[in-house]
Amino acid sequence: MKIITAETAAAASKEAFNIIADRMQHHQLHVLGLATGSTPCGLYRLLCASRLDFRQVTSVNLDEYVGLQPTDPQSYHYFMQVHLFRAKPFKESFFPDGTNLDAAAVAKEYDQVLAAHPVDLQVLGIGQNGHIGFNEPGTPFTSRTHRVVLTPSTIAANARFFARPDEVPRAAYTMGIASIMAAKQVLLMAFGAQKAPAIRQAVKGPVTPAVPASVLQRHPNVTLILDRAAASQL
Repeated sequence: MKIITAETAAAASKEAFNIIADRMQHHQLHVLGLATGSTPCGLYRLLCASRLDFRQVTSVNLDEYVGLQPTDPQSYHYFMQVHLFRAKPFKESFFPDGTNLDAAAVAKEYDQVLAAHPVDLQVLGIGQNGHIGFNEPGTPFTSRTHRVVLTPSTIAANARFFARPDEVPRAAYTMGIASIMAAKQVLLMAFGAQKAPAIRQAVKGPVTPAVPASVLQRHPNVTLILDRAAASQL
């Protein structure tokens, strides 16, 4: 596990950008796994402002809320359109189908997408409880795409993106932990002191489903990109 620490979130985002740009320039990025939330926004701004061309690259998204249309401003489809795809179109872009309430069908369909498009590099954030994607504590390491009921802490963390807390969806579809671990390279970004305990547990703690991100200790090619605050407990 490689750890890159920068003074600020902006500087850390630049480090993440450099890794993606290097893989693009060496034609080593055919499928890019994407994450949502505030953490990767700086990275996406840098990608949008760059000359990188993603029209021959496929993207797969980590997750999507259950029950939201792709055009809903709170959906992750919409988030990615606003923050990346409008400026940088991709060859294809895949998401779990949040409009389909048949969880088994969604899981089967998205697992087939991931099998057909092996991820070269997966961008990740981390929750304060150590979740990756929407894989909450206790999720089996063998999990593939599945429906999750979001924990109160995750709902509270996401409430800042909604007008009212009761508007936050209570369930989501997410790549499972085994799906994430299948990526050839993982790039986990974390900023702010509030992420420091989760980073410490993920890096130095035991590998346990109680801290889903701890499984990354077993991945052969993981880079953590942290600002000084997020790295403060290492």
